[in-house]
Amino acid sequence: MELWYTEKQTDSFGITAKIKETYVREQTDFQDLAMIETEEWGTMLVLDGMVMTTVKDEFVYHEMVAHPALVTHPNPEQVLVVGGGDGGVIREIMKHPKVKKAVLVDIDGKVIEYSKKYLPTIAGELDNPRVEVIVNDGYMHIHDHKNTYDVIMVDSTEPVGPAVELFSKGFYQGIYDALKEDGIFVAQTDNPWFKADLIQTVNRDVKEIFPIVRVYGANIPTYPSGLWTFTMGSKKHDPLQVEESSIPEFPTKYYTPRLHKAAFVLPKFVEDLVK
Repeated sequence: MELWYTEKQTDSFGITAKIKETYVREQTDFQDLAMIETEEWGTMLVLDGMVMTTVKDEFVYHEMVAHPALVTHPNPEQVLVVGGGDGGVIREIMKHPKVKKAVLVDIDGKVIEYSKKYLPTIAGELDNPRVEVIVNDGYMHIHDHKNTYDVIMVDSTEPVGPAVELFSKGFYQGIYDALKEDGIFVAQTDNPWFKADLIQTVNRDVKEIFPIVRVYGANIPTYPSGLWTFTMGSKKHDPLQVEESSIPEFPTKYYTPRLHKAAFVLPKFVEDLVK
């Protein structure tokens, strides 16, 4: 008998993957969590019926959350990740020697626990001495840490359950206040095929707070539609002004110095969303 996992990405469309084994299926205090082994994508973390990460394609998302902002900021010593309990963004941040401390704040400790156990290639830097892991509400952490961080990265689920407030204008204002005077933030902002309204709303809200706002994209095959967007808000530094020659070398599978500016070149229909 074959077992398949299906994510219904809309009411009439989804993706499906053949399952080899189910490691964990648990209702945590915050969400439905599953850790499954798939034939095509390797180990897969699923939260509330949505694919969060897989061993095969995780590098795209995690590299593109971390590196564009970190190479844009000239001295990113203090970095915060809100969400991201699988540890992938932290792993990429640790490739930057200028980072003195990276703080991870995830509301669900079970995501961290099971990622360490079943996703060691992703979560392997969570025990790095430069990393502080806090199980708490990221929204409140932002509120309580004014003028603290050089870079803030929001690695959230889609706006469902506890993640809803991480897409609010009040949250973006809190991020602005938690950043230092030349700080940068980046957030994943879903896909333009099914969530065009979300991208427009986030872009409008961030533009009312940050003087520099840029949207960029990447191809992530296990995420809805495969085309994913990220929104960067900056107080001072423009990612489009980064010189390719100034980007240091570090090991990646997707992000490159040449890709840095290219990622900000959007398809026309996405460009129209964020005008």
